Amino acid sequence: MSNGRLLWVDDEIAMMRAQIFFLESKGYEVCKASNGADAIDLCQEQSFDLILLDENMPGLSGLETLTKIKTLLPTVPIVMVTKSEEEDIMNQAIGSDIADYLIKPVNPNQILLTLKRNIHKQEITNEVRQLNYRQEFGELGMRINDSMTANDWMEVYKRLVFWELQLTEIGSDMREMLRMQKQEANLGFAKFVKRHYEDWITGREESPLMSNHIFKQRVFPLLDRGEKVFVLIIDNFRFDQWKAIQGELADLFTFDEELYYSILPTVTQYARNAICSGLMPLQIQQLYPSLWVDEDEDEGKNLNEKELLQTLMERYRRKESFSYHKLNDSIAVDKLLGQFNNLLNHQLNVMVINFIDILSHSKSENQMVHELVGNEAAFRSITLSWFRHTSIRYLFREIARSGYRVIITTDHGSVQVNTPVKIIGDRQTNSNLRFKVGKNLSYKEREVVELRSPQKVQLPSPNLSSAYVLAFGDRFFAYPNNYNYYASFYKGTFQHGGISMEEMIIPLIKLTSKEK
Repeated sequence: MSNGRLLWVDDEIAMMRAQIFFLESKGYEVCKASNGADAIDLCQEQSFDLILLDENMPGLSGLETLTKIKTLLPTVPIVMVTKSEEEDIMNQAIGSDIADYLIKPVNPNQILLTLKRNIHKQEITNEVRQLNYRQEFGELGMRINDSMTANDWMEVYKRLVFWELQLTEIGSDMREMLRMQKQEANLGFAKFVKRHYEDWITGREESPLMSNHIFKQRVFPLLDRGEKVFVLIIDNFRFDQWKAIQGELADLFTFDEELYYSILPTVTQYARNAICSGLMPLQIQQLYPSLWVDEDEDEGKNLNEKELLQTLMERYRRKESFSYHKLNDSIAVDKLLGQFNNLLNHQLNVMVINFIDILSHSKSENQMVHELVGNEAAFRSITLSWFRHTSIRYLFREIARSGYRVIITTDHGSVQVNTPVKIIGDRQTNSNLRFKVGKNLSYKEREVVELRSPQKVQLPSPNLSSAYVLAFGDRFFAYPNNYNYYASFYKGTFQHGGISMEEMIIPLIKLTSKEK
């Protein structure tokens, strides 16, 4: 079987017999042309996996031939081969989208290397990644079983996300191995959280960095050093989505990356209000009852974030001026960009960006979005596309020019749910698919994580007998009425509110402008 079909274009093609023989011995089929016109004719008649093109030929030059071939075969990699080392010619070739550049005399191994890079790279990369994951599979399994601390679980999650990104293009068997290992990890993580969460909140055990710590421990120290800060809270932003867009910011910023833990339940009403206030939900309800909205109230649950942020600044006697903006779409971002200089009057600017959360909810409600965001890789891809092709990219450019320090974080992540579990509640029970709060809940205890004493974990109780029940792993709640319909309708959607690494272990990234 041929390793690939090549076209070698050179006015001295007869001088390349040794190299061509070497390539044929390696399983490549090599077609030959001695001028640009013949090469173009061949490209009109046949397809090739790669073209080796001499830069200095009589008649049509290599660069002229390159331009014409690119219109015929735009996706075929072209390697420029030349005696010249002039920088201008190199720049022209590179600007014409060549795949590689070789200086004569070329030896066979140089050519073989460029073929591997341009024809076989994905295949070789996939083979190496599969081998490396197989080798780490057992070690990861032991780390999952041996993880005893919050930091241990963050390291496990980092490795799982690393392999998820590495194996995106790999065959389904390998991805299934990773999916099952991640599922195993999430079951272990849920048991870990169940054992330790109350101790973190009550102070019986040192807690990891959590939602209500963010401003005190990460933002205020920067302000104390005289730095000006942008805090961008991207709602429902997972660690793997951060890794997907990180490269888009690499020319603007350097990164200091860490993870932290969302409080429970992993929804905006609780987690983001905790970030903005520096308080746990029960403390907000007790200290600022007018700023807390109970589950059974119709009022929006995230309308008081600016006011909560103001209380936070006042409690810590912060004198810095701040702004708060909520950006729900590109129109809002464009409007903010038009007034960007006004932001530079503040030492602290806080922005909530809602695109990803809106997208995940739309997947549940819209069949077309359901098709577009069918799996984890698609969710990352559409996040990257949003970042590349909307005004949010220009917002980051403006921030980079301002010289401010930047913190990108989120309130919670989301998990793709696949396993329905039955629960029964009364009319006052909330509608979230990953957690329920109420006084008359019926469920199988082994299928959920219970928070029977909400006050111990600083959660408000709508009634004296109210309890919080959380789904874990890839589970989601469905009522017995129309169970099969709703189980099918929500299967494969991205939900949040429960316990999983994707929901609870979330990014907090400090960015420093390269223009500073």
